[in-house]
Amino acid sequence: MKSISDTVEKKPWVGWLVFGATVGAVIVAGLLASSIMERRSEAKQIGMVNPIADWEPRNEVWGANFPRQYETYMDTKDTSFRSLNGGGAHRDYLEDYPNLVVLWAGYGFAKDYEQGRGHYYAVEDIRNTYRTNAGMPSTCWSCKSTDVPRVMEEQGVAEFYDGSWFDRGHEIVNTIGCQDCHDPKNMNLRISRPALAEALARRGEDINDATHNEMRSLVCAQCHVEYYFDKSDGKKNYLTFPWDKGFSAESMEEYYDEIEFSDWTHKLSKAPMLKAQHPDYELYMTGIHAERGVSCADCHMPYKSEGAVKFTDHKIQSPLNNVANSCQVCHRQSEQTLLENVYSRQEKVMGLRKIVEQTLATAHIEAKAAWDAGATEEEMKPALTLIRHAQWRWDWVAAANGSGFHAPNTALEVLGTSIQKAEESRRLLAKILWTHGVTDPVPLPDISSKAKAQAYIGLDMAMEEEMKQKAKKEIFPEWDKKAAERQSKMDTPANVDDKKSDY
Repeated sequence: MKSISDTVEKKPWVGWLVFGATVGAVIVAGLLASSIMERRSEAKQIGMVNPIADWEPRNEVWGANFPRQYETYMDTKDTSFRSLNGGGAHRDYLEDYPNLVVLWAGYGFAKDYEQGRGHYYAVEDIRNTYRTNAGMPSTCWSCKSTDVPRVMEEQGVAEFYDGSWFDRGHEIVNTIGCQDCHDPKNMNLRISRPALAEALARRGEDINDATHNEMRSLVCAQCHVEYYFDKSDGKKNYLTFPWDKGFSAESMEEYYDEIEFSDWTHKLSKAPMLKAQHPDYELYMTGIHAERGVSCADCHMPYKSEGAVKFTDHKIQSPLNNVANSCQVCHRQSEQTLLENVYSRQEKVMGLRKIVEQTLATAHIEAKAAWDAGATEEEMKPALTLIRHAQWRWDWVAAANGSGFHAPNTALEVLGTSIQKAEESRRLLAKILWTHGVTDPVPLPDISSKAKAQAYIGLDMAMEEEMKQKAKKEIFPEWDKKAAERQSKMDTPANVDDKKSDY
């Protein structure tokens, strides 16, 4: 029988093959050992974490234990990305689409409506918007800060909602972050805002039965949803999601009509209006990604790797700024092709939106002319109901982030019915105007810019700016002082700098 040495002597290539295999095995063993050591190191770090209080609002306290997640979360400060229709860069929607000022005449959004920035700026931005000048309900803080669950725990949920926005300002200083979505005991995803669990319970669903993958969307649905402030049965601005009849624009419209709810009465048309907030979750639920089990986090918080460590990227942002990790995990097309696919769908939605906005602005102006001509409430009610429904459906699409991309087919369908109702309202108004002797077309004002549109509906923006500057000089510094005093008394882990939260 031939020995290996005899074989190698007659066939040298066999020796090189054995040598190569040995080297390869050593490399693989080395990499495996390195991976094991790194994972053990990670496990040690997790085992040595500082305890976190149940309602700890300070993101930097959590960040001491989870530096990778915290560092990527801090990247939500970046406002440089601008996509075709969104992103985190500054964008004044009233300047871009002046018809919106008329659509929201008599409501705060006619004063100020800008592209939302990253979660890092949530508290700063709600302080700075003109919409909070008049003192909104305390409920308006609900989705802006990790302090909210803490205050709810201390004071009670209903008690938190009861009061004005100014009442809670000194308590709400830490911006959106870790505690909003995670249980500090085990880092499991959890619901920290009762409105979501309450809405599901009314539908016969228990939030505790949700799977982990469902929770990766539901923690977002605590805030990225349509809601209203319930004042019925002695309630005081109680945060409520109108999901009892379903998630669609039509089912919510039916819900609101049944309880005769309106957010405000339009200053021009006198229609009882609905203001959609940001029904991202509801629109997403009707789209192909939800159907295929893709969660919000899959696209907006994709996984990231550092060495052998895989973790969720907490730079919550537009997937279009991270196509490789957000989209190309599933889609094999080039980045340029995927961007073109997104933009082509968004532009179809935006095209219909602009048609509705022009039609609705005209309808509100014509309704005002009908009132001025002597129309009665009985005559006007059908037309005003159509305006209400048309604008609700438009806003259900327009107020959601993504320019309709979460469910393009649904968005186009809803906007189509919005156009139909808006045009029908104008036909009814034309008959009313003719009945009262107005036979010529109603002259339309020049609302070609935000300033002109705001002047037309009677807004005094100089006064709004004066009020905001006064708040910045006199009110907000006092809030910060009280918050700093309170936070200095809170227990702080030894390896966390005793510093004020980023807000």
